[in-house]
Amino acid sequence: RVAGAGSTALGFALVSVLGFAAAGCGNNAPATRFFTQAELRDPAACQACHPDHVREWSGSMHAYASDDPVFRAMNKRAQRETSGALADFCVKCHAPMAVRDGLTTDGLNLDQLPATAKGVTCYFCHSAQAIDGTHNNPLQLATDGSMFASISDPVASAPHKSSYGTLHDPTHVDSASACGSCHDIVNTLGAPVERTFQEWQASIYAVPPMGLTCSQSCHVDERQAPVANTTTKVRTFHSHTFVGVDLALTDFPEKDAQRTRVQSLLDIALQSSICLDPVRKQIEIGIDNAAAGHGFPSGATPDRRAWVDVTAYQGDTVVYQSGQVGADQTVETLADPDLWLIRDCIYDTGKQETPFFWQAASLLSNQIPASVTTNVADPASFTKSHLKKLYPADGTKGLDQVPDRITLKVHLKAIGDDILAGLVASGDLDPSLPPLVPTFDLAGGAQEWTQATSTPMMGSDGILRYCKLPITPRFVPTQNVAVSHARCPPPM
Repeated sequence: RVAGAGSTALGFALVSVLGFAAAGCGNNAPATRFFTQAELRDPAACQACHPDHVREWSGSMHAYASDDPVFRAMNKRAQRETSGALADFCVKCHAPMAVRDGLTTDGLNLDQLPATAKGVTCYFCHSAQAIDGTHNNPLQLATDGSMFASISDPVASAPHKSSYGTLHDPTHVDSASACGSCHDIVNTLGAPVERTFQEWQASIYAVPPMGLTCSQSCHVDERQAPVANTTTKVRTFHSHTFVGVDLALTDFPEKDAQRTRVQSLLDIALQSSICLDPVRKQIEIGIDNAAAGHGFPSGATPDRRAWVDVTAYQGDTVVYQSGQVGADQTVETLADPDLWLIRDCIYDTGKQETPFFWQAASLLSNQIPASVTTNVADPASFTKSHLKKLYPADGTKGLDQVPDRITLKVHLKAIGDDILAGLVASGDLDPSLPPLVPTFDLAGGAQEWTQATSTPMMGSDGILRYCKLPITPRFVPTQNVAVSHARCPPPM
């Protein structure tokens, strides 16, 4: 989710590091003893030997998972509406060590907890040794002080036991399961409100020869460098930025760098095409989930809002528009009969639409699926990640004028304005925060069509269309027609 202000695990780092120097690497000297359990739990202790890892982590959404004001607002409202029955559902992934150490049962007392108990900490991830389940944080932690990583030949020395773990090795499928333990979420009513791991499992990226995990090329960068400041041995250094789509709303370490990383990741997710049917006077937009290793959008998909923005011109005159959100509008309230909005629609136990995940008893998704094959000779499978939509949707009418230029954009917002407005209205979210939630424009979804830059393509219906294809074309005509969730349909 979108993070905001709050104390960080590094807020008292300088003082803490000085205290740990004798045991750890604060003086760039070999450690003289092993850390206690309390010391292992403190990111400042890790900083003494691994300053780059901790710096990157401190600007990640893992570090701020329990300080996120939207998370706090949702948890507060959900606890109130469920009379506390939600219990630790949210906080066991947003502050897992606080739950495991018995410091919180519902996340309502996070302000009273030490910084070392907040967020997804170094200790929580690196002490994970097994998984007992598929969702809602089933990770089992080592209790003997072992810290696991991807290094197959770790140096056996203080300040902690070092072990190789498949859960931490980006080249091993187990590492995706470790991520999936908190990135597949089933709510207390049994609704799968986050399915990123399942989406990846169903994609080409989960199986050889592709075989790419979450931390391999996508959400974690790699470089060759020493992994601790007490050694010069070069290893594969995995960044701890854990880039996704969510961002901070207020002061946040590495804030600008993280936003740049998010934009770069989103920019390569999609490819798009524009075709003009001059006979029916219709525009056909194609969106291909070309590079996301899961559905698009993913994560907390009931919260996400992705939409398509199409404008057609004749000369300088706009002859058609769909998907434009004005300064005083939100995408959810657009009076646009052709709007292509992508999100999960969720419904409560009474089969009424609801914006809030804890009320969801069922859902309908219209994600763009991930790729399942690169074999264009198998078009039915190849085009599963391709969806198309006609503009205007009423094929009996068509455009009033045939355009000579068409532009396409794809926008993404991590959390919908309707959800944010609901949290403000209930008094759980500061009204100054929703305007700070960014809307991303995805470079891979952007396209501009003109007659001169288009390619004639004969359709199976015998109609010649003129298409602007991606720079790196994966274009195969698809029969997969997009279903817009501009208005949620009745539950099935």
